[in-house]
Amino acid sequence: MSDDKGRAAHGDEDDLEEDDEDFDPKEYETMLELERLESIEEEMADLGVNTLDDVRRRIRELHARLDQE
Repeated sequence: MSDDKGRAAHGDEDDLEEDDEDFDPKEYETMLELERLESIEEEMADLGVNTLDDVRRRIRELHARLDQE
């Protein structure tokens, strides 16, 4: 919460301090990794590939296509 000048009210500062105490770097790293993997999964679905072997095959195919052009 903030006052009419955009400054944080005292209660918000206490919440921020409490949030800092609850911050777990390992949990944060896990959340970042989860986000990255979910993004990869979405990209794979968009590209129509299901496995890492599919990804590698498509990469080879695209390289071959570019080499022919």
